[in-house]
Amino acid sequence: MKVLVPVKRVVDYNVKVRVKADQSGIELANVKMAMNPFDEIAVEEAVRLKEAGIATEVIAVSCGATACQEQLRTALALGADRAILVETDAAQAADLQSLAVAKLLKAVCDKEQPGLVILGKQAIDDDANQTGQMLAALLGWPQATFASKVVIADENGQMRATVTREIDGGLETLSIKLPAVVTTDLRLNEPRYATLPNIMKAKKKPMDVLKPAELGVDIAPRLTTLRVVEPAKRQAGVKVADVAELVAKLKNEAKVI
Repeated sequence: MKVLVPVKRVVDYNVKVRVKADQSGIELANVKMAMNPFDEIAVEEAVRLKEAGIATEVIAVSCGATACQEQLRTALALGADRAILVETDAAQAADLQSLAVAKLLKAVCDKEQPGLVILGKQAIDDDANQTGQMLAALLGWPQATFASKVVIADENGQMRATVTREIDGGLETLSIKLPAVVTTDLRLNEPRYATLPNIMKAKKKPMDVLKPAELGVDIAPRLTTLRVVEPAKRQAGVKVADVAELVAKLKNEAKVI
């Protein structure tokens, strides 16, 4: 069974992002970039499935500019077998939205015929939490989102995934037929570190480069970003002398009671 793992290039989570002076977006010049942390969890889960003998091949795929090869090589160093880059120019990459990515991934799935697509529940740059759900809808496959545990087994000749997911009231367990789309949550696993020998081996692993036009996908943006602003700074707190003054401020100034 092939496992397809989409990965996204994002600003490293340790970096404090800055808004551009013209409020058109986030400043990316000379900023450290990395693989989306939720996608790292997806890569780790796919590699574990291969180590368990369930998956036969792990394919990492990314959509965006040429620089995305760096994150794909990271996925290869973590254990993926080969990679696919759906390459766009820099301007297109900046405006690549969830629906366009889902369409590109569907085209790749049609080509590769994976038994499972596993990806992060959301990217930390836009927090859209859309691509996995859109991909499942386009493919017509079952989906299980926010997975904290995934178990795959053969049930009477039919491969099924039992997925535990976190919901507001606790945990929900789903059983879905494969092929399917699964999105990963933080508690699914702890990604491994890439060792130096595996980093060196990753340089020799195959990486195919495709263009959106080759896949017959229109990636024109459907949404327009009007402006990006930093969140408002929190106002300083005040000390009150007694409970009566606290109640008065909550009632007259905060107007919460």
